[in-house]
Amino acid sequence: MNILIAEKLAPAAVELFQAQTDWNTILSAPKEYTQHLATADALVVRSAVQVTREVLEKAPRLRVIGRAGVGVDNVDLEAATAAGVLVMNTPGGNAISVAEHTFALMLAMARRIPQATASTLAGKWEKKSLTGSELRGKTLGIVGLGSIGREVVKRARAFEMRVLAHDPYVTSQIAKDLGVDLVDLPALYAQSDYLTLHVALTPETQGLLSHAAFRQMKPGVRIVNCARGELVDEAALQEAIEAKIVAGAALDVFSVEPPPAGFPLFASGSVFPSPHIGGSTEEAQEIVGVRIAEQVVEYLKSGVAINAVNMPALSPEQYRALGPYISVAERLGNFAAHIAVGNPQTVRLSYFGKIADANTNLLRNAGLAGVLHRSVSERANLVNAMQIASQRGWDVIEQHESRSGLTDTIRLQLETDRGVTTVEGGVLLGKPRLTQVDGIYCEAPLSGFLIFMMNQDVPGVIGHVGTVLGRHNINIANFSLGRRDVAAAPGEPLEAVAVVSTDELVPEPVLARLRENPAVKLARSVSFRQ
Repeated sequence: MNILIAEKLAPAAVELFQAQTDWNTILSAPKEYTQHLATADALVVRSAVQVTREVLEKAPRLRVIGRAGVGVDNVDLEAATAAGVLVMNTPGGNAISVAEHTFALMLAMARRIPQATASTLAGKWEKKSLTGSELRGKTLGIVGLGSIGREVVKRARAFEMRVLAHDPYVTSQIAKDLGVDLVDLPALYAQSDYLTLHVALTPETQGLLSHAAFRQMKPGVRIVNCARGELVDEAALQEAIEAKIVAGAALDVFSVEPPPAGFPLFASGSVFPSPHIGGSTEEAQEIVGVRIAEQVVEYLKSGVAINAVNMPALSPEQYRALGPYISVAERLGNFAAHIAVGNPQTVRLSYFGKIADANTNLLRNAGLAGVLHRSVSERANLVNAMQIASQRGWDVIEQHESRSGLTDTIRLQLETDRGVTTVEGGVLLGKPRLTQVDGIYCEAPLSGFLIFMMNQDVPGVIGHVGTVLGRHNINIANFSLGRRDVAAAPGEPLEAVAVVSTDELVPEPVLARLRENPAVKLARSVSFRQ
């Protein structure tokens, strides 16, 4: 396993990777790391490295990208997802550092500390002209109540500030628990003495503080941005400063970093910049480095994806509980794809028992990945299966049946232009097992090499199978049988299925010999990746 660390990482994080048996940790730098991509299984970055589609094309073995930090705008998520590469970050790891920097900037504006420092260093003593204001009693408007926004709330309480917040993804109960008044953006703008941003950059938040937003704000408002530079329309901010709407703006981030020479905002005298250092504390760098190392190790060793940003999220406990059923879903999809006839159009997954109450997104993706393994050249996995299925125009349907007394099983139906194939399975003694095919009970392991047969239930079929395989020196490890209770028509033989486990993959010429028996209607080989 090759772990490529493309930027400086906390020593404790590096040591965690190096402690893994048979793992190779490659310490590199932003200008050099690309030479190691061809053999990398994991790539760890911070903010300097841009993981583009071209970078991903150079890393055919890559399974996971770990971003030591919150923002992942330096990673092409669409390209990573298409390549089947998991992307994970460390939300909250630098929350306290960013929250403290937010207050450092607010205090710097309130007490005019940059001007006071420059004046004193220049040999002046301008006490009267540098009178400031207190934070106590002022209204703080927070856009975004994620991990950083919540830390800001805690500190605002200590300064005896009134706190308003806007976050459409937070419930009123959470806001109440935080002691925050949840309001819409116009109300937030109209009442805030200080306004601080703590949201991710999305199409909805880009240019959030626009000309229209500034026109709604309380005159004399002070702006703090320690999130993303693109959240603020910098030209609109400059106009708002000139119009005396904004009394000051403390910016740790910019739309272009570093800002170009002669940056217009800096000429106003009301902007207090810092070079994107909100999360740059020794403590935060240690935390995010160790956390991303722990997450990457956990994923590569056990498949548990923590803080994934391009895959359905589950807690480690949920992931471990569903883990065996993720394998069942993937193997059912693989099995169905091997025995079905025609071009897939719809995949329907039904969940029964306790697992029906769980977050089944990963089970869905696993089932789709199993179906896709047989029909696509791309690497289909939990990360990109839904995207590939969508690109192929498949309908994906989920159904949940959680009635008490039901056994925990998954049913996967693969509908093609030639018909519908239904398979069902569960977990027995910790291993994935097939339980039904097209409504016929037939229990068999979903592992290794299998032959699936549909035949008429007449004498001689089992002997025929044993004879053909024996003549070709293929050993039978297990033989499972099942048949319908009722014939399709009076007087006709019952329809039966057989699942035969073998020690090796049965080639097509041997399957053709099996089909020579007139009672055998279908014989297919199925194999599972170990």
